[in-house]
Amino acid sequence: MRPSRLLSFFAWPVMIGLVAALLLLITVPELRPAGWASSTAASNHHDNSFANLSYAHAVDRAAASVVNIYSRKVIETRRHPLADHPLYEKMFRNSGQQERVKSALGSGVIVSTEGYLLTNNHVIEGADEILVLLHDGRRAGATIIGNDPGSDLAVLKIELDNLTPISIGNPNQARVGDVVLAIGNPFGVGQTVTQGIISALSRYGLGISSYENYIQTDAAINPGNSGGALIDTHGNLLGINAAIIFDTVGIGFAVPADDAMKSLEDIIRYGRVVRGWLGLDAERLTPAAITALGLKNVSGLRVTNVFLNNPAHIAGIRPNDVITHINGQPIGNERQGLREVADLSPGTQVTVRILRPHSQGSLPEELEIEVTVGERPDNLEVNRT
Repeated sequence: MRPSRLLSFFAWPVMIGLVAALLLLITVPELRPAGWASSTAASNHHDNSFANLSYAHAVDRAAASVVNIYSRKVIETRRHPLADHPLYEKMFRNSGQQERVKSALGSGVIVSTEGYLLTNNHVIEGADEILVLLHDGRRAGATIIGNDPGSDLAVLKIELDNLTPISIGNPNQARVGDVVLAIGNPFGVGQTVTQGIISALSRYGLGISSYENYIQTDAAINPGNSGGALIDTHGNLLGINAAIIFDTVGIGFAVPADDAMKSLEDIIRYGRVVRGWLGLDAERLTPAAITALGLKNVSGLRVTNVFLNNPAHIAGIRPNDVITHINGQPIGNERQGLREVADLSPGTQVTVRILRPHSQGSLPEELEIEVTVGERPDNLEVNRT
């Protein structure tokens, strides 16, 4: 028999056998090789991983805790100064004391079953009436418990049952690049969710408020989002949306949740936010300052001002002293060091390690000074040394 005819004679039975074997493998799982299932599952998981990527679970957990806030302020217009003049009184006959209503909108976050809410101070500042609209359609008037202009936060309370407080996350574990979601009421259109990432942490020096420690995000935070929630992909609160830089895209800021909750607890307990204070101003020690002060290989903060009759002044700290440690912990930058003090209760004793520069050529003096932490005043326009 010729080879071509022999090949043709066996080809069809072989093809039929392969097709039959494949059908058996598909219909009878027990006949499949050991690695088949795992490799197939891994392939399917890889193919579906992007198709199934969704943050709906996170939104479902947090949405019921985010509310819309409508505030109303009555403004009285002044009577025209010529209204009582004999020559002009007819012109201003109907221009007596008048009132006009100024409305504002924003968002808030329910943080307890007792009805406490966090929002921004600028959302409700000066309001005569505040209405809160819940995600489930219920509405209630809100009472202002207190505010903290220093961080632009306010605490409200509503009297309703079956409230859903948001789960509080840990901003200290957040990282630049983490995905976050902003929930609020932009432009009054209703609850809206936007998505982005954490662009930066511990932002300060922006001139937005006097006490700044912001999470920066590129998630859209539009007018009306103020006071809303910035959450992680599990639905936990990372921050209270606070501000945007106008005329830019993708630059928004939120007050970290731990800072916001401390403000809430202080306001409920004391009626105000209590922050520790050393009674000084300080700046990062730059290479130029190190040279000017005759120092070498030093990191810390240079004291620029000391407030008279306040903790640092009483303890003997002077301008140009360099703070290197507080309670044995090295100070990396001015924000880190002074924020650690702000978290302490007034009356707490801290040990401040300083280098005191002397005349050119002499070594700086290293001192450890005990300082009793004071309370940071709302108005820092007090005497400096």
